[in-house]
Amino acid sequence: MRDLATTDCLMYDDYEDPDDERPSKSQLKRDMSALQALGVELLSLPEKRIAALNLPDRLVEALTEARRIKSAHEGKRRQLQLIGKLMRHVDPEPIREAVAEFKLGRAQDSLQLHQAERWRVRLVEEDAALQAYIQAFEDVDVQQLRSLIRAARKDRSQAPEQRNGRAWRELFQLIKGHVLADAQANGQVVSDADADADADADTDDHKDADDE
Repeated sequence: MRDLATTDCLMYDDYEDPDDERPSKSQLKRDMSALQALGVELLSLPEKRIAALNLPDRLVEALTEARRIKSAHEGKRRQLQLIGKLMRHVDPEPIREAVAEFKLGRAQDSLQLHQAERWRVRLVEEDAALQAYIQAFEDVDVQQLRSLIRAARKDRSQAPEQRNGRAWRELFQLIKGHVLADAQANGQVVSDADADADADADTDDHKDADDE
């Protein structure tokens, strides 16, 4: 016959204190998955932004190694798990803020690039667009702009299916400079997301032009 003391002990062991603040195993697993996912997003940041976060050396090394592993094989999965474990020892909030700021900047960049592309198409296809452009942006070198528009029209007439002549590209770069300067003057986010942003933008704008 089980004595009273043993019964009380078993009952106590089975009892879950509602005030116990220790996380459950399932909660720990969810937290680990969230940290690992944040680590994956951290990989999208440029190196200079990662450096600004002053992360522990082991975590920085793990991120560098994860970037080195290109294919999505088992080694990559294990490396991401390691990043998730190392993330437990850092404050995740500054990282979340940095990732959110980076995403916002990239989104703003995309909007500005599309705006620049729309202006380029209008300037090449519509004579009236020149005056509208001059009114929209300050410090426009009208002579330079007219010259590039004429040259871009010539490029388009020679290869309408490509639209990738030198003047076509230079016109986009000029317009993009005006659009970005206007965005900065109006307090909009202008991302420094990538050292190669200009090259990427010039590549992307050709795709947009071909879709017109």
